Amino acid sequence: MDLRIFTEPQQGATYDTLLTVAKATEDLGFDAFFRSDHYLSMGSGDGLPGPTDAWITLAGLARETKRIRLGTLMTAGTFRLPGVLAIQVAQVDQMSGGRVELGLGAGWFEEEHKAYGIPFPKEKFARLEEQLEIVTGLWATEAGKTFDFHGTYYDLTKSPALPKPAQSKVPVLIGGHGARRTPRLAARFADEFNLPFAGAEDSAAAFERVRDAARAIGRDPGDLVCSNALVVCVGRDDQEVARRAAAIGREADELKANGLAGSPAEVVDKIGRYAEAGSRRIYLQVLDLSDLDHLELISSQVQSQLS
Repeated sequence: MDLRIFTEPQQGATYDTLLTVAKATEDLGFDAFFRSDHYLSMGSGDGLPGPTDAWITLAGLARETKRIRLGTLMTAGTFRLPGVLAIQVAQVDQMSGGRVELGLGAGWFEEEHKAYGIPFPKEKFARLEEQLEIVTGLWATEAGKTFDFHGTYYDLTKSPALPKPAQSKVPVLIGGHGARRTPRLAARFADEFNLPFAGAEDSAAAFERVRDAARAIGRDPGDLVCSNALVVCVGRDDQEVARRAAAIGREADELKANGLAGSPAEVVDKIGRYAEAGSRRIYLQVLDLSDLDHLELISSQVQSQLS
């Protein structure tokens, strides 16, 4: 079971804060540092000092880290034209020496689009399918050849399909709770299917839907990594769990029911249930980015038991 650190910087984080967490992620032996792609805080927080851009952040971290994978859960398809996104991700992959992964979703948070003047189209899912075709098609085009795409929403003619990523294949993540279209897209385009904030039983059912969709198009379902994203709140005792829960505005009992919360032993046990459901990777949603002791505890007493 891989453990990855997943951050939500729109809730309030500078680049320096994210760099500190990413370096701790690397030093403590976690597999990857991922971040959300949002421009507006959610809930009651003020989001100060303001948003940071996901791919600018990852470009900086690409030069400041050596080992960990870097990526997004999920880049909003509404934020970037697919040709531009393919260039951005390929460049950051080169800057990192081939450690980038692209999580790509349709985009959903209408208020942040209004706040920053970003169009919020109704037909987001159909656009996402074309975006996936374009991004993966550009990367797969042989050097010296051109890429053409003529869709409903995007039109590319004689693209040189450059630059190329450092990796021969940048892993693509697709996620969500949709029961029909999402599994179909994951089966066609994804290297990994991610289910956010769901229980083990629901995860098992969602993973099977994706595997069924893969079989339906003749793809080996074993090629797809299935993963979860879950809020994390670990403490050595109940008091420490309660303190960490309060720091992120949550209740310990609610976190135990809906995330990975409790003592290291409790969290290891719950991760085991996700492993039984078919999950091979957990993205730990860390909401208090100032609490590096939390990461150290997870590394030393949770991750060590999963190795």
